[in-house]
Amino acid sequence: MNHPQMRPGSGPGEPCLLALEDGRSFLGTSFGAQGTTTGELVFNTSLTGYQEILTDPSYAGQIVTMTYPEIGNYGTNSADLESRQIFARGMVVRHLSRRYSSWRAEKSLHQFLVEQQIMGISDVDTRAITRHIRDKGAMRCAISTEILDAQELAKVARESAEMTGANFNDEVSTKEKYSMGEGTFHVAVLDFGVKLNILRSLNLEGLRLTVYPSNTKASEILAAKPDGIFLSNGPGDPAACTDVIAELPQLIQTKLPIFGICLGHQLLALALGAKTYKLKFGHRGGNQPVKDLLTGKIEITCQNHGFAVDLDSMPKDLELTHLNLNDNSVEGFKHKELPIMCVQYHPEASPGPHDSSYLFARFRGLIENAKKLREASCTS
Repeated sequence: MNHPQMRPGSGPGEPCLLALEDGRSFLGTSFGAQGTTTGELVFNTSLTGYQEILTDPSYAGQIVTMTYPEIGNYGTNSADLESRQIFARGMVVRHLSRRYSSWRAEKSLHQFLVEQQIMGISDVDTRAITRHIRDKGAMRCAISTEILDAQELAKVARESAEMTGANFNDEVSTKEKYSMGEGTFHVAVLDFGVKLNILRSLNLEGLRLTVYPSNTKASEILAAKPDGIFLSNGPGDPAACTDVIAELPQLIQTKLPIFGICLGHQLLALALGAKTYKLKFGHRGGNQPVKDLLTGKIEITCQNHGFAVDLDSMPKDLELTHLNLNDNSVEGFKHKELPIMCVQYHPEASPGPHDSSYLFARFRGLIENAKKLREASCTS
């Protein structure tokens, strides 16, 4: 997951260098683990929720810059984990709070990163970093307490893996299927890096879940006779998930209700004949405005993605349902005939606003309607 020389840090404050592949560099101080790590440098505009962001599997292969300047002031705790571990490769902050205060806190952000063997760098100009990424685009970077020569570290960044063509399913997905919650309807969840609050949100709608590894065959899922199928969020390039895309047509042809979020949204689009592309710097944060074209309402959404669906490539049997009001990119679509819906953003939040939580109820509605249609066809 990280550089093989990664080791625990005794305490924050060691000299640390961040270098981008284009040669831009920033000298700061380390926290968390020490050593050298690489990843795609991105930024997140959320004001809180740094622990949920770090443990969101969609950040696999990436180093996250927090645009809010004060990070770590409320510590970390076991209740706010969104997955089994930190999947981000590193963290960049303006100021790391050496003290933390919250009745829920169990340890500092520094200690949390030490235990997870993840590097962090503080005391750098995160505003300059963010402006650079917005201007030049997300790019590879390296963080190191070992290599303090900017040119040498930039070379390490350039030699690291690119995000385009990257498939992280094996790294982030569950290794064994498992069940979660009780409910009237049974939903099969394909785990491409699912967040825990997505599963909890589905449970709150009375949906009983079976969570499957990302490489599960469609035949195994259908053998369990689910009432609906959910395709989760996840990291990487959707076009690289060719094994998953090859299985999706079998699930689509069943006419079972399907709901996709983030990577699941992109994979559905590819399986249905659309194309995806890499955004310049992506959407990451809890303040992205989206218009629901079905209701006309505007919602402020939580997002984390670097790829998007190409609107011009969408087949005629797909209907655009959600639009990003910052750049007019695709934020959701539905099938005109089949019970398929998906969105690019994260209605479960954690962190973020809850404007979009209605989507889970909308998915349950699809399942209820599908069951009524099946029962009516059986009695006719």
